Amino acid sequence: MTQATAPQKPGWRGLLRALGQRKTGFMLIFGFASGLPYSLLLGTLYAWLTEAEVDLETMGVFSLIGLAYAFKFLWSPALDRVDLPFLRRLGKRKQWIVPAQVLLGAILLLLSLLNPATSLGLFSLLAGIGAFASATQDVVIDAWRVDVADEKATIDILSTVYQMGFRIAALAGGALALIMAARIGWPQVFMLMGALLLAVGFAGMFAPDAKTAAPTAEQKDELLELRRPGQISPQIRKWALIAVGVLWGWSLAVVGVFMVRSLSNDPGMRPDSTTFIATYGPLIVLATVILPAFIAAWLVQLKRKGQHVLTEHAPAEGLGAHAMDHLYRALILPLTEFVGRIGWALVLVFALVLTYRITDSIWGTFAYPFYLGELNYTNDEVAVASKFFGVGAIVLGLALGGYLLTTIGRMATLTLGAVLAAATNLLYADLALGGENMAMVSDLIGFTWLIEQFGGDQRLAKLMVTIAAENLSTGIAGAAYIAWLSSIVSKGYSAVQYALLSSLTLLVGTLGRGALGEMIEQQGYFYVFLLTTAMGAVAVVLCLAEWYRVSRVAPATDLRQSSAVG
Repeated sequence: MTQATAPQKPGWRGLLRALGQRKTGFMLIFGFASGLPYSLLLGTLYAWLTEAEVDLETMGVFSLIGLAYAFKFLWSPALDRVDLPFLRRLGKRKQWIVPAQVLLGAILLLLSLLNPATSLGLFSLLAGIGAFASATQDVVIDAWRVDVADEKATIDILSTVYQMGFRIAALAGGALALIMAARIGWPQVFMLMGALLLAVGFAGMFAPDAKTAAPTAEQKDELLELRRPGQISPQIRKWALIAVGVLWGWSLAVVGVFMVRSLSNDPGMRPDSTTFIATYGPLIVLATVILPAFIAAWLVQLKRKGQHVLTEHAPAEGLGAHAMDHLYRALILPLTEFVGRIGWALVLVFALVLTYRITDSIWGTFAYPFYLGELNYTNDEVAVASKFFGVGAIVLGLALGGYLLTTIGRMATLTLGAVLAAATNLLYADLALGGENMAMVSDLIGFTWLIEQFGGDQRLAKLMVTIAAENLSTGIAGAAYIAWLSSIVSKGYSAVQYALLSSLTLLVGTLGRGALGEMIEQQGYFYVFLLTTAMGAVAVVLCLAEWYRVSRVAPATDLRQSSAVG
């Protein structure tokens, strides 16, 4: 028997080798392609609407297109299993990535030809289709990253590079787009961005991919396996499939009807978005995540106990049986594989997903009201501190996070990111009280003097130092979090499992913002930052628990592998 040895951390040399991989270069391009439409459709588009004198209520309804990103996991099973006619030769993932990027480019070009003031209906329809295409692209790019990762282009490096591309796109679609629009106009900006995405779609055709999209022997065996002795009986599988299908179908229908009613009706007839989120939000989380997880756990237990399982081979007879097997493989198997592999630790995984990014995602909506309304900074000061300097700090944090992933390891970096993300909320709490401590720090490190040389003052310097510290920690935490999520999903079911986990993060942030806004009005920003710090502390504890779990699982896996070799 060979003795299992701990993997060596590659350090700078391994990092540089990974950055030179062809897969890494395309990961940067795909990250940019993910971030650009997100930044344009959910960010700078509203600056264009403001110039077109579209009312604020309509813009608020317009923002509902962002729900496509929160519920992208609902159609992720189709992206994992369905082939597109004439495009399957591109590859399992590229057959979806390339058309989505081309469609997005075409939509941005069409938007550039419209006047939102006079064609708001068509404008909102195209933006909604664009958000759907963008969310679809994100699902498949996340799966592509998991599928193509190997010993050289590791999942940690690919995850970090993806985040870098995404953040660079945020800068291009945010601050750069605003600057360009002031000089050449919004139609021209969207035309240029559309042409850029069309070029990315063309380049994506040459990216490496996972296995061919045509049904593989492994996939065929997977379907045959469902009918072999020891597998759950078709009758039980059918009812489980119906239950999960109804739950997900109900959620998709509720969200779809809400979006259609909101975007198509006059202001007086539109449903109240706050009431909808408060009423239906928890029910949707229950229907799309919690109940399906329990159903999957029940199926796993039945199979392990040998209850309601086949005692002999049961061939699939008729189109209905074949269709059920295919649907079960697409919708249920990703859940049962996840539950069966993770077990009760799935509770820990879900808890960490719910809390890890909540410290920045839940209060991020109120960042500009805090800067502009509470602290009375100007638009220009916030743009310099947040859009330019802040994005640079995030990119630096991502680079540092990528390096830490290759040196101290994934779980250590994940825990460090949680600690830093929680601690930096205290810096904002200091700003809410006047920022004396942050001003002192800025003076001590010489940053105030540097800003004064460019025409700024201590007041701007302390804001920039605070944002830099938070964004640096956000970069480290973001790189580690994406790498961790990518590491716990299975390559065979990466689209569904990753989309479900990443969507869960967005859903919780959306549900909590209403309560946080009420807390800000009643108690002020200082206590909100103390609350988000406490939430971050919970995430730190959960990181330590997950670190312990992973450390227990890894030696057992190494021992099984070494026993097989011996």
